[in-house]
Amino acid sequence: MAEVAKDLTAGTIGGAAQLIVGHPFDTIKVKLQSQPAPLPGQLPKYSGAMDAVKQTIASEGPMGLYKGMGAPLATVAAFNAVLFTVRGQMEALLRSEPGAPLTVNQQVVCGAGAGVAVSFLACPTELIKCRLQAQSALAESAASSGAVKYRGPMDVAKHVLKSEGGLRGLYKGLIPTLAREVPGNAAMFGVYEALKQYFAGGKDTSGLGRGPLIVAGGLAGASFWLSVYPTDVVKSVIQVDDYKNPKFSGSIDAFRKISASEGIKGLYRGFGPAMARSVPANAACFLAYEVTRSSLG
Repeated sequence: MAEVAKDLTAGTIGGAAQLIVGHPFDTIKVKLQSQPAPLPGQLPKYSGAMDAVKQTIASEGPMGLYKGMGAPLATVAAFNAVLFTVRGQMEALLRSEPGAPLTVNQQVVCGAGAGVAVSFLACPTELIKCRLQAQSALAESAASSGAVKYRGPMDVAKHVLKSEGGLRGLYKGLIPTLAREVPGNAAMFGVYEALKQYFAGGKDTSGLGRGPLIVAGGLAGASFWLSVYPTDVVKSVIQVDDYKNPKFSGSIDAFRKISASEGIKGLYRGFGPAMARSVPANAACFLAYEVTRSSLG
């Protein structure tokens, strides 16, 4: 139980650091992912990441970049606590003896297992976050369709529970969330361990300083998005899709329609902000986790 408590505490602090550093990038990513496809002859609402930043600040102020942070902030403790605790427990199961270092392949397995667990927390949180982040991008097309304007995270949750099928509505997009979190976390924790062992010159990574941990954490975060980004686009469009007049019947349908109308490029909308976010945000997360974990003994 002492080890679980350490992972819970360190995971929570790591998650808070990740959220504070990365949320503005995530807001721009979701806006680019979820903006409606322009009609023939028309320009998209946002021409790119910087244009989305400028328009967001102009219309909503700097705090517009932090829109939707309430939902993940409220659950960041639970999310990262589960992620790092499940990973820690799987590490304990796979060790040949207490304290023995794990191989990279074993860390991949631990990451995949942790990804399954966190998906059930991530799905409703992401749905609320994406609805709040995307509503300004969807506003023009929504004006004629009577789409809801949300006042905050609790307002989204209440609306979904009341009008979109109850608890099932909050888990809209669970399949693509699983398809993102399982391989994404497998890649991230595998790359993180591989880089730590590379920098340490062997399996014992306990003596690594903060510099190598920052580099390993940043590149590990980048590997997450490199491995699963199109799945994240599908997840986002499914979760912000109109409940009464859906554009997509499911994940496969969303993948096909985006590919058909926009090509492969459509599956990488917002990729720049996602990658720009992943390196500093995950560097902050892993460093905060490692420092907190070591300080707890």
